[in-house]
Amino acid sequence: MVMPAPIKATVSMTAPSPDPRVGLSPGLWDAGQAAWNMQLVSLTPPGPKVLGATHSDLAFSGKYVIQGNYNGFEIYDVTNPMKPVLANSYLCPASQNDVSVYKHLVFMSSESGSSRTDCGFGGVPEPVSKERVRGIRIFDITDVKSPKLVTSVQTCRGSHTHTVVASPNDKDNVYIYISGTSGVRSAEELPGCTDSGRGFNDAVTAQFRLEVIKVPLKDPSKAAIVSSPRIFNDLPAAPVNAERNAAGARAGGAGRGGAAGGAAAGAAGAGAAGAGAAGAGAAGAGAAGAGAGGAAGAGTTSAAGAPAGGRRGGGGPVGPATGPNQCHDITVYPEVGLAGGACAGLGLLLDIRDPAHPVRLDAVGDMNMSFWHSATFSNDGKKVLFSDEWGGGSAPRCRPTDKMEWGADALFTIENGKMVFHTYYKMPAPQTDFENCVAHNGSLIPIPGREVMVQSWYQGGVSIFDWTDVAHPKEIAFFDRGPNDGTRLLDGGTWSAYWYNGYIYSSEIKRGLDVLEVLPSGLITQNELDAAKTVHFEYLNVQGQQKMVWPPSFALARAYVDQLERSKGVTPARIEAFRTALATAEKQSGGARKATLSAFATQLNSEAALAADGAKVKVLASAVSDLANAK
Repeated sequence: MVMPAPIKATVSMTAPSPDPRVGLSPGLWDAGQAAWNMQLVSLTPPGPKVLGATHSDLAFSGKYVIQGNYNGFEIYDVTNPMKPVLANSYLCPASQNDVSVYKHLVFMSSESGSSRTDCGFGGVPEPVSKERVRGIRIFDITDVKSPKLVTSVQTCRGSHTHTVVASPNDKDNVYIYISGTSGVRSAEELPGCTDSGRGFNDAVTAQFRLEVIKVPLKDPSKAAIVSSPRIFNDLPAAPVNAERNAAGARAGGAGRGGAAGGAAAGAAGAGAAGAGAAGAGAAGAGAAGAGAGGAAGAGTTSAAGAPAGGRRGGGGPVGPATGPNQCHDITVYPEVGLAGGACAGLGLLLDIRDPAHPVRLDAVGDMNMSFWHSATFSNDGKKVLFSDEWGGGSAPRCRPTDKMEWGADALFTIENGKMVFHTYYKMPAPQTDFENCVAHNGSLIPIPGREVMVQSWYQGGVSIFDWTDVAHPKEIAFFDRGPNDGTRLLDGGTWSAYWYNGYIYSSEIKRGLDVLEVLPSGLITQNELDAAKTVHFEYLNVQGQQKMVWPPSFALARAYVDQLERSKGVTPARIEAFRTALATAEKQSGGARKATLSAFATQLNSEAALAADGAKVKVLASAVSDLANAK
């Protein structure tokens, strides 16, 4: 492998023009690079056991990064992010092998019909077999060099993705929400699995329900499904966008999840319903409400979904095309009691205060959203962003002819338990026909007082954007490579890009593990980055959001001063005075420091009413007061 050294990033407050991402030279290991306000720290190619396999999602525990791939998972020691060390490459083939972690346990999704109970290769040729695993595998990684398979929890539709729910009200168990999007298994293979037919929702069908697994932490071998709430009841068809669907059809190519062309089709053949139905479009370009109802409970006889390409073992009648019967992914935020369900044709808002029995609060559709893929909440839980994996992830959807509201993120505020649409965000650099590109997985970066997110766009690279102003998101940094091949479309790019304890880790589908670092600029200052690095996670699953809390520090206070300067929230003279007061206090210690900071906090509170951004001044005052009282 011949890999060029990382290029020197452009650092500026304004985006480079022309955009250097356009026209990058192709290559798997020697592709051209473009970087603005962030830089590549290291690239670690896959280990020899999994070289060539598709690399999927990431989870984090202590000094380790766990990277799923279609052959199993790899564990990297990132004590030195510039030189990650492969601690283990564990073979257990399946798809997608998305991973999550909690303490010493690793959870891995399996949806493939060829996945074996012994984690072996060779597949399962029999149409019905007890040797097949479709569901969740649970591993003990107490010894990272020798992971142990604890148990596998089988489900009727497998696990395309999953979400670990660590409830603040239950310290003895964790819960797993299963998003299984394949066809329903035979009851002969897994007793209790019933498919009543495409689009038919009754009390026994394995469609139209969410499986919830409880994992006892003292004995994870006893993990089992404890409920199957029917949160998909009575949902309408997804809105149709004929123009977008036609654009997708011209490009051709089925997505990784099975979503062909531009229609709102489901992952693994069972996602969004109503792609061809005469559903009402969203008002204008915005998102339209799809009805709240549908609290968890018993199934009803009304149809509530029709899987696109749904595979029913023995054929059977086809019901009406209505709403989705499963989610692609669910992001939970236990500390605010909410979850965002990205459910192919619709986006759902769930109440998860009782984690075993989630209840649907709201649902929205949007004619510009083809495949609701994943969700991210703001840190205060008052906003939510949904990504749209138009084309399934294996198609070029960032071409100059693709509208900016297609294959993008949809941004909402949450008001009285309802989602209110504001706008879209899409990585702005046009890509070629040889680059699969669409919105995919990302996470918040803990910049205090702001909503800043890093996100993967497959071969569109990594984009960082600020959506603090939910109506006006803005890109503030990027890293990108040229296409894997300059003559044809080859699947690749970055699957996930997540911030973890000071760095961004990106799962490159073919190249391995990228580590990136955000550089200080006028758009994110050194003080803001220093404050972000004070937020430390013991573990992280991005689909299980944790509330970011900043410990008292001078960096935190200075970050708020920088934000006041950027927004012109106070006069330049007051900015200088604020910085002087903080510098004076930092040189002091003990009682003298506390007295100076306390007096400064009092002064700030008195000035807030007269400031252009009084709210931010009060936030600064609170940070200074906390610093004064810090032990």
